[in-house]
Amino acid sequence: MKSIKIAIDGPASSGKSTVAKIIAKNLGYTYLDTGAMYRSAAYLALQNGLTDQDVPAILKVLAENPISFGKAKDGTQTVVVGGKDISLAIRQNDVTNNVSWVSAIPEVRRELVAQQQRIAEGGAIIMDGRDIGTVVLPNAELKIFLIASVEERAERRFKENQEKGIPTDLETLKKEIAERDYKDSHREVSPLKPAEDAIVFDTTGIDIDGVVSFISEKAKKIIDSK
Repeated sequence: MKSIKIAIDGPASSGKSTVAKIIAKNLGYTYLDTGAMYRSAAYLALQNGLTDQDVPAILKVLAENPISFGKAKDGTQTVVVGGKDISLAIRQNDVTNNVSWVSAIPEVRRELVAQQQRIAEGGAIIMDGRDIGTVVLPNAELKIFLIASVEERAERRFKENQEKGIPTDLETLKKEIAERDYKDSHREVSPLKPAEDAIVFDTTGIDIDGVVSFISEKAKKIIDSK
């Protein structure tokens, strides 16, 4: 059976990561959470008191604290930076609200994209993010761009944060998600937008199983035709 590369893009809380993890498990593919990599860069910047004026210093702490992925006892993916598990830390509000400016730095994007492309060379991989289909894996056999209303995405993030014990206000979340959409889609480097050959799928009102079925069906057709 031929293995393919699958790119899933979309704005914050559009369901990319949840769906990608399930599909990767079902196909026996490697899942790479690119968003966690940018969150890790933001975490390191905040921990070291760095701003967008400190690009060389951000690149230095990234080099000194390599990002890797592990697996927890319950099978969930963990994010490790410099040997420290920061899986929960990178989901806190301070990181969430600062990841856009860090990910907009061209030098940071170049470094992390290079890492992502090296990991994907062997195929049989599924990545989610904001520029996978346009920049990271422009030759991916399947490109999906997920969208959903701001209200629904805020409610999803609110529920996730509650489950993780992260204090959150729903109205604040709506505002933050809308602001992040604007920042991500208007940045100069790798703006959030669907690739020309991507399938745009609106997940508003559709549960995770429905989204997984939709993408899995598309992937199966491509895999079976190889």
